[in-house]
Amino acid sequence: MDPKQKPAICVFCGSSYGDDPAFRDAARAVGAGIASAGWSMVFGGGGNGLMGDVARSAQAGGAAVQGIIPAFLQALEPPVSPEEKLIVTPHLQERKTQMLQMSDAFIVLPGGLGTFDEFFEVAVEAQLGVHDKPIVVVNVKGYYNALDAMLHATVKAGFAREKILKLYYLADGPEDALKILEGRLNA
Repeated sequence: MDPKQKPAICVFCGSSYGDDPAFRDAARAVGAGIASAGWSMVFGGGGNGLMGDVARSAQAGGAAVQGIIPAFLQALEPPVSPEEKLIVTPHLQERKTQMLQMSDAFIVLPGGLGTFDEFFEVAVEAQLGVHDKPIVVVNVKGYYNALDAMLHATVKAGFAREKILKLYYLADGPEDALKILEGRLNA
């Protein structure tokens, strides 16, 4: 990371809201926290669900927000605003590649299969030494307890070494996640 440049935080999350208002509150708090820390934000480019809320919250706080979306999703996921900075990629893999390249850290909020895919993409690349960027999973109301348990079970069963459990931080909520990032980015 260039010390003169603001850190760019990539946020992975759902294009739906989920069934608990706490998920939406967490997304808004993460967006506001990114802005108040003076960071910029990279995200999946859509205006729906938690993805839209986190981006709107970051923009409202003055953060620069960069969306990255595959062309085929543009019709399904409207932009956050007409002024949104948007990179259009030919496919999902290129979207993830650009998100990784443009970001200094990752926050994972609740989401579905796409969010899991993004988490595992950056976690595997960290495991393989492609990057050492912090990955913070925001465990809103225990949403990611099962993911954490699965990764522990993977180690226990001998399919991975214990060091994979250090590839990510499991944060209790948005405030904890932002503190973890601040500590890692300022180290």
